[in-house]
Amino acid sequence: MTYTIGLDIGAGAIKAVLFDNAGAEHTWVARRCERIRRRDTLELARECYESVLQDAGIGADEVAYVATTGEGESVKFATGHFYTMTTHARGAIFLDPTANAVIDIGALNGRAIYVDERGKVLGYKMTSQCASGSGQFLENIARYLGVAIEEIGRLSTKSENPEKVSSICAVLAETDVINMVSRGIATNDILKGIHMSMASRLAKLLKVTGITKGKVLLTGGLALDIGLLAALQEEMANEKMEDLIASNHPDSIYAGAIGAAIWGAFRHEKLTAMGGARIAA
Repeated sequence: MTYTIGLDIGAGAIKAVLFDNAGAEHTWVARRCERIRRRDTLELARECYESVLQDAGIGADEVAYVATTGEGESVKFATGHFYTMTTHARGAIFLDPTANAVIDIGALNGRAIYVDERGKVLGYKMTSQCASGSGQFLENIARYLGVAIEEIGRLSTKSENPEKVSSICAVLAETDVINMVSRGIATNDILKGIHMSMASRLAKLLKVTGITKGKVLLTGGLALDIGLLAALQEEMANEKMEDLIASNHPDSIYAGAIGAAIWGAFRHEKLTAMGGARIAA
C-alpha cells in the first residue's frame, strides 16, 4: 500500500486527489476541487491537500509522494512536479483506457494530446494564449450575459439558430458578443455560436496533431460542458472525422491531478528501487 497525492493547480481551480497504489493497481481514495475565485493559490492548495488527508483518515507522514502539476511548482510541501500534458494524458487513460487522444480545455488555453495505451504523449498541439477557446473567455461571456457557468451547456444545446463568432481573438470575440446582444440575438444562439467557434479550433488541433480515429476524451475545466461537447461532435461530423469519437467522463476535471498522483507513485517506486540497489551494492 502506497499513498500518493496529486495536486493540479490551474488558473481557475485547484484539484486534489489521493490514491492508494499497489504496483499497477491505483485506487481512488479521496478528492477535492475548489475554484480559486481570487483566493491565495498556495493557501488553497494547502487546504485541498489537508482536506483529502482528512477525508481518507490518514496523516501526512503516511503519504509517500505529493505530486503537483499545472502551476504547482511553488507548492512547498510537494515532493515533485510533472508537466500538465503528461498528467492529463495519464489521467485520461485511467478514466477511460480506450481513449487514444485527449483534449484538455483549461481556463487559459486548449490542447490536443495524442497518447498511447500507457498514457505516453505521442504528440500535441496547443491553442495560442489569445485564442477565444478557453474557459476564462467563456466565463467572461457568461458573466456579461448574466448566465451561471453551470447553465451554459444546457442553454447552448437549446439553440436553433446559432450566431457565428468569427474572431480568434478573445477581446474581439467579446466585442462580437456585445454587438449580438445589442441586435437582440437570443442567449441560446450566442452561446451555441461561441461553442461552435471553440469546437472548430479544437477539431483543427486534432487534425494537425494527426489524431484521425479512435476516441478522444475531454479533460480540464470545460470537459463537462455538454454544449461544447455537442458542438465538437457536430464539428467533427462537418469535417468528415467520422472515425473519431469525442466523449467526456464525470470525473474529467480531475484528470491532471489523477495523472500527477499516478506518476508520483511510479517515481516513488523507481526511487525506492534505486535506493535499495545502492544499499545492496
